[in-house]
Amino acid sequence: MIKRNRRKQTVPFDERLQRVALEARQAAQRLPHGPQRDMLLQKAGQAETAVRINGWLASPHRRPVR
Repeated sequence: MIKRNRRKQTVPFDERLQRVALEARQAAQRLPHGPQRDMLLQKAGQAETAVRINGWLASPHRRPVR
């Protein structure tokens, strides 16, 4: 049986996602226009969307899906 590496996360999920988005945007600012910059901006946008979705899912006022 293979043992999985597990570690306790000390920083909340949404904070880690926000950090990823911020770092990707900062890295994109240092690059000229092109595919690498576009990829970093897309990654930042995806992380920000994930933060919003996570906040919505954690909301106590969320409506049930029918």
